[in-house]
Amino acid sequence: MLKVAWCDIYAHPLPENHRFPMSKYELLPQQLLHEGTIQPENIFAPNPIEAPRILAIHDKEYWRRLNSLELDKQEIRRSGFPLSRQLIDREIMIMKGTLLCADFALKYGVAMNIAGGTHHAFTNKGEGFCLLNDLAIASQYLLDEGFAKKILIVDLDVHQGNGTAQIFQNESRVFTFSMHGGKNYPIHKEKGDLDVELEDGMQDKEYLVLLERHLNQIMESVNPDFIFFQSGVDILKSDKLGRLGISIVGCKQRDKIVLEIAHKADIPIVASMGGGYSKDINIIVEAHANTYRLAQEIYF
Repeated sequence: MLKVAWCDIYAHPLPENHRFPMSKYELLPQQLLHEGTIQPENIFAPNPIEAPRILAIHDKEYWRRLNSLELDKQEIRRSGFPLSRQLIDREIMIMKGTLLCADFALKYGVAMNIAGGTHHAFTNKGEGFCLLNDLAIASQYLLDEGFAKKILIVDLDVHQGNGTAQIFQNESRVFTFSMHGGKNYPIHKEKGDLDVELEDGMQDKEYLVLLERHLNQIMESVNPDFIFFQSGVDILKSDKLGRLGISIVGCKQRDKIVLEIAHKADIPIVASMGGGYSKDINIIVEAHANTYRLAQEIYF
């Protein structure tokens, strides 16, 4: 069974002045349910994550100030969000969603979070719409509990997973692979285990050849036993922040490559949704929905 984490934005509404396009988090599950890709029993609603799981990754003082709504104006501006209690409450449920997805992936092979992919959150700061790092928290959970020995993070959002790279820069049990726009945000890139910088305007064929080659090499050399997939769809040509030339067909083929490699190797995989900023919300939802459709097709 495909298990899907969903933090209901209506159960935890955010203030109207939040600039991030939150509507996709409501529209995507509606679309998946409408078309029959998932059923209500596929969806689970996570509870808030426990503080010790956050503190296994994030600085204690940063978490205290974030949770107490004490960030200064510069920190709030860098995060991209107006700071609010609703935002923090929602964030800690997203963190638990990805952690629980890891448990479900161990059982079923794959699980998905309709949120998450918060790869710009560092140990001691947030930025780029990311306050806490779900990929890192869930990875550390698997390592601490002995459920994984070597984790691969495949980050295919158009923006480098700089926070994730910083968090695991001295952790040999986690291999961070980020394939991103070389001239895109963030201007200062952190050093991950493998960073592949892409030229503006890159199209499907070149992109997919690069991805398949690098991913196959990583699988052979790293030999992971768990994979986290940051499946942002801001690589699309239509994306306002992307600067690449990838079609929606190419984006779907990207997801197929990642999911099939994990499936064939019998390695559990969790996908977190990541970014997507096309002007047409229908394009965003369709691109994200493809990831879920492929997971059902490949695994079930």
